[in-house]
Amino acid sequence: MRKSLSIICIVALTTSNFIIAETFKIAFGSCLHQNLPQPIWHSIKKENIDSFIFLGDNIYGDMPSGKLTKMKKAYIQQKKIMPDWLYEKDINMIWDDHDYGMDNGGSSYPFKEQAKEMYLNFWNIPNNDPRRSRDGIYTSKIIDVDGFKLNIIMLDTRYFRSTLDRSTGNAPFYKKNLDPNSTILGKKQWDWLEMVVSQESDLIILATSIQLLATSHRFEKWSNFPHEHKKIKELLKNLDTPSLIISGDRHQGAVYKEDNLIEVTSSSLNKPLSKSKFIGRPKENDNAMIGEMYRGENFGLITIDTKNKKYVIELKDINGKQVTQIAISKKDFL
Repeated sequence: MRKSLSIICIVALTTSNFIIAETFKIAFGSCLHQNLPQPIWHSIKKENIDSFIFLGDNIYGDMPSGKLTKMKKAYIQQKKIMPDWLYEKDINMIWDDHDYGMDNGGSSYPFKEQAKEMYLNFWNIPNNDPRRSRDGIYTSKIIDVDGFKLNIIMLDTRYFRSTLDRSTGNAPFYKKNLDPNSTILGKKQWDWLEMVVSQESDLIILATSIQLLATSHRFEKWSNFPHEHKKIKELLKNLDTPSLIISGDRHQGAVYKEDNLIEVTSSSLNKPLSKSKFIGRPKENDNAMIGEMYRGENFGLITIDTKNKKYVIELKDINGKQVTQIAISKKDFL
């Protein structure tokens, strides 16, 4: 039986929470369009979660011109329909291109500072939060669940990202950027990441808007920057602390595994790809994928057994029915 929760917030480099519980449940997802129905929240509410992580495209406010007129209206609409019960939970978030301001945008996006201000205001980020005074929206927090320390790290894969080159044709793909000076995270975020992953914890949850382990598809992914891709995988694989990667972006859900790294992609909360968009698209395969991708609306769920350090990771559909499940313990990360 879960016990009552008591939370003490400490504002520092990261936010630390202390919670008394035998289990801790985190739901996560991405791609939430403000102009479409959002029935999936009913299923998420039934899970009695402690925390929710938004993995990007939390609204759709981008325009081809990059201007933020639509973004402002999108935030207003999303505020009206987000469920009230969600604000009683621990909420964490990162952005992706559609709430950044430019489809597949990166560091060259000219209105990124204005987009950042809108983002921070919408999520009610306090004025003394580090995100208010530094570039980008990356952040982290330690949650202490009755002695079990959970390190949630949320990356910004947009603000600093170098240019991507795209092929032409009916099925264009993003080419690999082989320039050793190109980057996804930028130097300051890299330095910060190397520091926060070393903090004492029992489990790291690393949130990245674009997929990390997948390499075969033609869309945006970490492997578009091979040197950065190798660097972050080596960083995570060599940690003493187990790490679980969560990602969004794809409008499909899937699970991936490479050595001691596990990634769960959850997308979309209410904007799955229409059937017509699969015309001419081959079935997606990837060496790291476990099973197949799920194309319907979905959310991810992590249930942490804090006493035994065991984790159940699930993808669930719009009705809360389990699509995929993985049960793991610390030894699975070794």
